[in-house]
Amino acid sequence: MTKREAAEKWVSEFNAIPTNMIGRIWQSNMEEMQEVTKPRIGDRVFHYPSQEGGEIVQVHPDSNEYELRIDDEVVRSTLDDFTMEHYDGLPAWGTMWNFGSKLDEYWLEEQDGIDRLSACGFRVFEHEEFGYFFGIDGAGYDFYEQHWIPLYESRGLNWHEKDRDKDKKTEQPSILASLATNAEKSREMFGTTDPLSPERQDESR
Repeated sequence: MTKREAAEKWVSEFNAIPTNMIGRIWQSNMEEMQEVTKPRIGDRVFHYPSQEGGEIVQVHPDSNEYELRIDDEVVRSTLDDFTMEHYDGLPAWGTMWNFGSKLDEYWLEEQDGIDRLSACGFRVFEHEEFGYFFGIDGAGYDFYEQHWIPLYESRGLNWHEKDRDKDKKTEQPSILASLATNAEKSREMFGTTDPLSPERQDESR
């Protein structure tokens, strides 16, 4: 299978939950659930010291610092200095997910899964009782190209057949090679690469 097909198979194993259902769970007890998404380049933020909106232009994971562009100025800040801005408290897409595999859950909870999900454009939430949920804050574009395939790669999965995409790339050169071989045979048989050329038509007369 191709990488996209492998990603589709992986995603089909996730638990899909309506976003509005998660919203009801959150509203029932706001203290039990929080967003844990990590900031990434391009995210819109509100900068507390300046009381202005801005955008993350650089991330420094070693120092947990971020460079923000506020108006025409770049400011270096920590997480305490800003909050991410979203259109709503939950992702825009009407479905959220959590993992159906214990291995994926371990990767998310105990390794660097939150960082990688965030880097692939997902918003991540943690509930004290029900664990982690993640969703996509967007619509109207190919989620697989922008989110799921990058996440499949970041997760380190290799379910796809690596040679299949390579075969597709070499298919056209193979056809050209075949045409070249046929042309050579035609030249040997008829003295030209085109059996219907004027020379062959004269010979046929």
